[in-house]
Amino acid sequence: MATEELLPQQRHALIRDRLLAEGRVIAVDLAQELDVSHDTIRRDLRELAAAGQCQRVYGGALPPAPRNGPIAARLKQDSARKEALARAAVSLVKRGDVVFLDASSVNHAIARVLPREQGLTVVTNAPAIAAVLAGREDVELIVIGGRVDPHLGASLGAGAIRDAKALGSDLYFVGTCGADSVAGISAQDYEDAQFKQTVAAGSRATVAAVTNEKLGTSAPFSVLPITGLHALVVERDAPATQAKAFTRNGVRVLRAEAVA
Repeated sequence: MATEELLPQQRHALIRDRLLAEGRVIAVDLAQELDVSHDTIRRDLRELAAAGQCQRVYGGALPPAPRNGPIAARLKQDSARKEALARAAVSLVKRGDVVFLDASSVNHAIARVLPREQGLTVVTNAPAIAAVLAGREDVELIVIGGRVDPHLGASLGAGAIRDAKALGSDLYFVGTCGADSVAGISAQDYEDAQFKQTVAAGSRATVAAVTNEKLGTSAPFSVLPITGLHALVVERDAPATQAKAFTRNGVRVLRAEAVA
């Protein structure tokens, strides 16, 4: 392939097309294919990442994770899809478990369908999730307080992290912005990622329930390597290639039922 004459804009277009077609690009392969230096490709990826057109990861780049809107809006979107994910996710909950639900619209759906009369303890840093469970006498509810980020709907910061360290859990449902079989679980917000890392470190098992558009993408801040994920819950029509990639890395994959 004679690519010596490609301008930077042409290389960028080729990289965008490759991301769309294959879901990731490998820097060393691009450099060889385009007959340019690794530094040139790294510069191209930096420029595309700065424009929000890719997310750089070790060795290459992935499509960027979709930007999250405010939690109040997300709670109203795709409710049937998220409920299907939630019903599959709660099959992992056992009697007497301590369950941690951080702030996410899927976790809000999980809170609504948690099994009853199971002696569960639920810990959350999300006021909206706490509101769902506050009236349930069969659930012991622990709420992590502090400053609430209005966009994320979560208590974050040093105080929240300190409290989370003191509260281990059996099962942590991690709110997810990006999920990739190589890059792992990632978040859009730095403080949110720090909080999630703390909770995952103190949990016996971490589970991500992920809508299709987040699979094979990466957000700026790493939360968890794939080796730290116990299970992934995906939609019924999630791409088989994505599901198999997680399975090959030792992650249990559960599929939700079809949305009615």
